[in-house]
Amino acid sequence: MIPRRHGTKRLRRRPWHELRERRRKSIFLLPSLLTTGNLFCGFFAMLLTVDGRYTEATLAIFVAMIMDMLDGRVARLMKATSQFGVEYDSLADIVSFGVAPAFMLYWFALRDLGRPAWFAAFLFVICGALRLARFNVITGTADKRYFVGLPIPAGAAVACSVVILLQGEDLTRWMRVSVAVVTYLVALLMVSTFHYWSFKEFDWAKRPPVHTLLIVVLAGMIVATKHEVFLFLVFGGYAVSGPVRRLIVGHTPTPAPIEATGSRDHP
Repeated sequence: MIPRRHGTKRLRRRPWHELRERRRKSIFLLPSLLTTGNLFCGFFAMLLTVDGRYTEATLAIFVAMIMDMLDGRVARLMKATSQFGVEYDSLADIVSFGVAPAFMLYWFALRDLGRPAWFAAFLFVICGALRLARFNVITGTADKRYFVGLPIPAGAAVACSVVILLQGEDLTRWMRVSVAVVTYLVALLMVSTFHYWSFKEFDWAKRPPVHTLLIVVLAGMIVATKHEVFLFLVFGGYAVSGPVRRLIVGHTPTPAPIEATGSRDHP
């Protein structure tokens, strides 16, 4: 009788075990790669701003927003959420949606206005960081239908839409002062308690009604003709929707605490 070798079965399974471990590491790496791409776009936007290529800089920030939307969804689909990913995403967001837009606004319109102007840009960064920190703290207790305070990607989108709207214009002093005022307002909205719709309750898989399709077609026509005005109206309208909702509906009561998860949505 040939004696059984007890180690043979373990040796045969070892390569498959290593492949599974490598696949698992790759799954956890993909969301971090998207977050790294988000961070790179923010850094690249600042380099483009220094060269005066504001249109490309705003495009880089919008690409960072797309990657910011994808990394969390990919992590949840692959069940690869982790506290490390949450913290890394927050650090990337403060660069791409805090530092980069503030630097772009300063370099584009605020640098000739003196100390109050650069303080507006710095306040944008501070409020963005506070907004991210508050989001990480209240994730498990906030109503998922609403964001408390203007999300920092939306604040960055308002900054980009202002630059796109005024790109190519001969900026007067009053136009620069207006940009500074908008910067102050957006910064304060990020740390406010106004509630903004998160769009998480919207069923994207449901067949849209006819009037929704007509609105989408009309929006596409406006984008094709006056994209700079359309972007400013959309993002600016979302920024003021919080205070307007407070005036119409009133204060939204805080819901009962719910269990916090390791996943992360947009701040």
